[in-house]
Amino acid sequence: MRKSMFSTVTLVATALGAALFAVLFMYVKIPTPVPDTSFNISYGVSSFFGALFGPICGLLVAFIGHAVNDFVFYGSPWWSWVIASGVSGLVSGVMYFFMEFENGKLTRKSWIAFFVITFIANVFAWGICAPYLDVKMYAEPAQKVFVQGALSAVMNLISTWIVGAILFAIYAKTRVSKGSLTKE
Repeated sequence: MRKSMFSTVTLVATALGAALFAVLFMYVKIPTPVPDTSFNISYGVSSFFGALFGPICGLLVAFIGHAVNDFVFYGSPWWSWVIASGVSGLVSGVMYFFMEFENGKLTRKSWIAFFVITFIANVFAWGICAPYLDVKMYAEPAQKVFVQGALSAVMNLISTWIVGAILFAIYAKTRVSKGSLTKE
């Protein structure tokens, strides 16, 4: 049975997910040679929360977590990339409708949904949304931001696939398999 996407549990999960996303985004990153880009593991967290609690939760976890990071470190958010983070979480959260954790294992359908949906989410958010918004909102040079976006799409996809797969596999193991309990 699915949890409601609009429940108290989802609200609490969103707050916890956003806090975890922000902390990971702030402190667990590897800089790259491309300016203002780094390898972050936080996007696996937003896709995980999105898959468990729905697209709105995924959107808010990534959007709030990224905005908090920018407020703390830079004084104000770089909204084009904060919005792209939210888009990434929203699209990744579509997995909510395909992931099947209830029986203690992830099905082939779940894994295919995970890889396909997160691929679409990262390519769309970082390869299209972030660079386009940078050009429109901040008049950034298109060539620079599309290079940053392409690199971010690849790095965030890799981190989502690694971290997300680990989190999904661990979570699935916590679910009781159907028919595994017997009455004595």
